[in-house]
Amino acid sequence: MKKTIFIGLGVLFLVSTAIWLGMYFYGKANQAPEVFKTESPFVASITKKTVATGSIVPRREVLVKPQASGIIEAIYVQAGEVVKAGQLLAKVRVVANLAGINNDMQTINNSNNQVETARINFQNAQIELDRQKKLLDQKMISQQEYNRFLLDFNVRKEAVSAAEKGFALTKERVLQNSGKIANDIYSTVDGMILDIPVKVGGSVVERNNFNEGTTIAAIADMKTLIFEGKIDESEVGKLKEGMDLNLTIGAIEGRTFKAKLEYIAPKGITEEGAIKFLIKAEILLDEKDFVRAGYSANADIVLDKKDSVLSIKESMLQFGGEKKDSVFVEVEVTEQKFEKRLVKTGISDGINVEVLSGVVKTDKIKTPEPKKDEKDKKPEEKKG
Repeated sequence: MKKTIFIGLGVLFLVSTAIWLGMYFYGKANQAPEVFKTESPFVASITKKTVATGSIVPRREVLVKPQASGIIEAIYVQAGEVVKAGQLLAKVRVVANLAGINNDMQTINNSNNQVETARINFQNAQIELDRQKKLLDQKMISQQEYNRFLLDFNVRKEAVSAAEKGFALTKERVLQNSGKIANDIYSTVDGMILDIPVKVGGSVVERNNFNEGTTIAAIADMKTLIFEGKIDESEVGKLKEGMDLNLTIGAIEGRTFKAKLEYIAPKGITEEGAIKFLIKAEILLDEKDFVRAGYSANADIVLDKKDSVLSIKESMLQFGGEKKDSVFVEVEVTEQKFEKRLVKTGISDGINVEVLSGVVKTDKIKTPEPKKDEKDKKPEEKKG
């Protein structure tokens, strides 16, 4: 009984396998062959370029700072206003500098002490000369010895005069300096005010050797703007000063601005794990153009350009073959029969690539993807 069951199961397995293999080979025999699209080479102009991201900044921006610490009493201009050099921007109520006052008083006191010392020396010389005059009249000393005391007297007299003049000059200088503390802030250049970071009533600190000082206003010439951007190290070697750039500014739609590369940084900086180099380009603006500082922009830099060259789509290229680094395409020799041909390529813009040799304009080149046919569609796709 068991033997009969095993034999039945074996026969059933063999019959099922035969049916499955028959269906498989029947499907393979009736399966539609893959049909590939073909395209011919074409003549096109190819431009190879790279893109640098950056922003628009003024070529010359000046920060106006006060010469004395104090409180902002008045502001006479606002951001966006065009000013001239020497125009009044703001007024500062000066806060007395006790250290400076003490230094001035010390200078005056020292000069006054020099005057008093010279006067005392002169008085002593006067007394000694009078005593020596009496001795000379009594013929107790010679005229030569008397002349020595007379000379000392004259020297002391001149010292008093010099000390008094020095004291007068010192006093006048201190008074003039105290009166020249600048509490009016003027523009130092012609341009547009970009920002006024202070407000009336706010405190400001003077500019000196130990402090940058508080910025009253930022002024820039908005007629001369430059593009500052960064470019990857793999592209920087292809750049040269004087190259043309096409700028696209995100805030200004439908416009492309011309620029000329004028600076490439000699040293790169690490940014997000990559080495990048700073570049600067002069923006060529028309008289009617107005571009705000701080706009973000992209610069298209043309590295190479060729007009009317034989080209194919870069996606048609295949790599490998007998040599791992060989580049080839598959050319149709008869209908849907292809042969590999090595090609030599030129410049590429990422979509189209120049073909220097290997194919001609009349060749039909196989595209990587097969053409979809109705036979390849699934039943549910046909119903839809």
